[in-house]
Amino acid sequence: MIEALNRRVGSLRLVLPCLIPVMALVACAGSEREPFPDQPIAFSHKIHAGDYGMPCLYCHMYANRTPVAGVPTVKTCMGCHELIGTDKPEVMKLARFWEEKRPIEWFKVYDLPDFVHFNHNRHVSAGVECETCHGPVAEMAVIEKYRDLSMGWCLSCHMEKQANIDCQVCHY
Repeated sequence: MIEALNRRVGSLRLVLPCLIPVMALVACAGSEREPFPDQPIAFSHKIHAGDYGMPCLYCHMYANRTPVAGVPTVKTCMGCHELIGTDKPEVMKLARFWEEKRPIEWFKVYDLPDFVHFNHNRHVSAGVECETCHGPVAEMAVIEKYRDLSMGWCLSCHMEKQANIDCQVCHY
């Protein structure tokens, strides 16, 4: 990996020795699975994206236009669930959020450090499939962290796809 970086960007030869320990720390930081709290509503990507084939951009409607993917509003969910599955306990929870005019406070599954700025629309525009980073979401009843998204993993992907590896792309 170091040789490939040096070939692509000569100026990194000076910086790379300093980055290696940082990359190792970042790679190790996310390697242990931490217990994840239950979401406010047991939403199944397997049912929505898998069984019903809903595209990622239906719910994560900002992913192709802004740096953040966004999560659907309660109104978006109720667009279907006002009529569909109204007798199911999780849909009843959703309906309570709607009636109380409260947003659903989801727990972030992917939460990068504040010094990293990931841009969804750049990746979507470049044709990177959501599954590349998020894994086979359409098969997941409960969403889980599929990749640790460490700096080393991201750099490897950028080098493989010959994308920009300048530090300022992600650290600004």
